[in-house]
Amino acid sequence: MRQLAAALLLVAAPVWAQTQALEELALVSEHPINGIAAGNLSGLAWCGEALWAVSDREDDRLYRLAGGDADWQAEAERFVAPPPPSTALPWGLRMRTLVAGLLRGGNLDFEGLSCDAVGNRYLVSEARAAVLQIPPAGSPQWLALPEGMVRQARASSMLWHFNALLEGVAIDSAGERLWLAAERQRRGLLALHKRGSSWHCSAGCVLMSEGGSEPAPAQLGGELQPRDFSAVVLHKEKLFTLERQAHRICRRNLNDGAVERCWSFAAEALTDARRYPPPYGLAEALWIDEQGAWVGSDNGRHTRADGEQRPVVWRFAAPKGGWGRRR
Repeated sequence: MRQLAAALLLVAAPVWAQTQALEELALVSEHPINGIAAGNLSGLAWCGEALWAVSDREDDRLYRLAGGDADWQAEAERFVAPPPPSTALPWGLRMRTLVAGLLRGGNLDFEGLSCDAVGNRYLVSEARAAVLQIPPAGSPQWLALPEGMVRQARASSMLWHFNALLEGVAIDSAGERLWLAAERQRRGLLALHKRGSSWHCSAGCVLMSEGGSEPAPAQLGGELQPRDFSAVVLHKEKLFTLERQAHRICRRNLNDGAVERCWSFAAEALTDARRYPPPYGLAEALWIDEQGAWVGSDNGRHTRADGEQRPVVWRFAAPKGGWGRRR
């Protein structure tokens, strides 16, 4: 009987650990962003000497963020994307996405941003389940992703729902390893490796897939919401995921995507002054460095309780002991 109890304890321990109160990240600064006309901030990355952003409502520009201690200005860098590759997404999803893009803007629906060491920027298109590479000089080009990537993701029950497809991208400094985050119902991570000019999946494209729901923070009523990813970042050979509904950042194992530790930002993001009308999270963009985390909110056309209507980027300090600390 004691052996059975011990076995059950080992199985349940990871679940119990995730239900415990998480360490809250400390807010260092808050920066409303001027100059993003469409108002939607969907990706962040530190490239070279600056923080860059992308909007999912604009298919032809990136934004360099510049400013001081308070408000920042978004300076547009324009590009022309070539015609996107054909996609293995089913016809119904493609048509719904096309109509949505025509109505609200952003036919390519860029949802994530990452950079390599030589200055290439990588944008993930949710609408096309594809990745656009923008070099520091020269023309943008779409990566030659594996034909079976979408099929494998859908076989693991990801990429089945409209507006719940690929939401994040991460690249290593050498530009040879790529990770993509599937948003929700089910959420998951895909891992790819570069060989020559094309990309392959070494032992299958799906690193992890996970369904289910969990309670929203108490400030939002604690109702069950689908588990989700809204961004993924590679830092010090660990993957960090932004989990919008739960208002947390989680460190994950590079080999299987298993969660190792999580930190909450709900206490600062959900103060009375910073609350938005929707009963769900709006944090869409993430960048991790040694000193802390940049988190960007995609408020759409929603106005905060304090009257702020612009997208906002928060700077959180790294947790005590650093991002690599064990439990």
